[in-house]
Amino acid sequence: MKEDIVLRWIVKADNDLKAVKYMMAMEDAPLDVLSFHCQQAVEKYLKAYLTWAGVRVTKTHDLSSIHNLCIENDTEFENLNGDKISQLTIYAVEIRYPEEYIETNPEEVKQFYGLAKEVRELVIKRLSEKGMKDIK
Repeated sequence: MKEDIVLRWIVKADNDLKAVKYMMAMEDAPLDVLSFHCQQAVEKYLKAYLTWAGVRVTKTHDLSSIHNLCIENDTEFENLNGDKISQLTIYAVEIRYPEEYIETNPEEVKQFYGLAKEVRELVIKRLSEKGMKDIK
């Protein structure tokens, strides 16, 4: 049962990354949308790991607190760029509303995308090493 939930988190996060990958190739790509999907992917990958670790996460989009929970359970997560992870948090909610204008640029989105892929790689590696089967 737990494995099914973890896999669902990963599939959802992978779909966010697919959306970013394809939209980045667009002319005049919607940078706010791309940043949102990068944030969502990171959040979902980290929550997948915490689900496997048996850590209950309150409903939050605060990537710093989610990342810190991962570090408390596995020091390998210290290898991720905590500042960049924290920076992504604002793209969870605030950017979706017209009152909040957050300017980003294509280079920053590429960095966010790279970070999301790095988080995925670490989560998959740690889940596999901790005994989760059928994960790639």
